[in-house]
Amino acid sequence: MELVEVFKALSNETRLLILQWLKNPELHFPKPQNGDIHEDGVCVSDIQKKAGLSQSTVSLYLSALQNAGLIKAKRIGQFTYYKRDEENVKKITELLSREL
Repeated sequence: MELVEVFKALSNETRLLILQWLKNPELHFPKPQNGDIHEDGVCVSDIQKKAGLSQSTVSLYLSALQNAGLIKAKRIGQFTYYKRDEENVKKITELLSREL
C-alpha cells in the first residue's frame, strides 16, 4: 500500500466525496432493486449521477480510489458495483497514525 497513491486519490474533492458517500451508501444512493447495497456496493451509474460528471471521469476517479486500495469493485452481470474496502481503510488509518 503506497501512501502517495492514497494521498493522490484523496487530493481530489470529488474522489473524497465518493469515498465519503460509500461510507454510508444508504444515505446517499437509491436502494438497489436486487442485491444488498452493503454487500454488493453501489452501481457505477448511481455514483455517476450523484457526482454529476461524465461516466468516463467517474470511472477514472473510481480507478484511482481502487488503485489506492480505498474501494473495491464487484462485477454483477453488465454492471460494476463499488464499495469501500474497510479493511484497507483501517490499515491506511493505522499507517498514517504511525508514520505521521
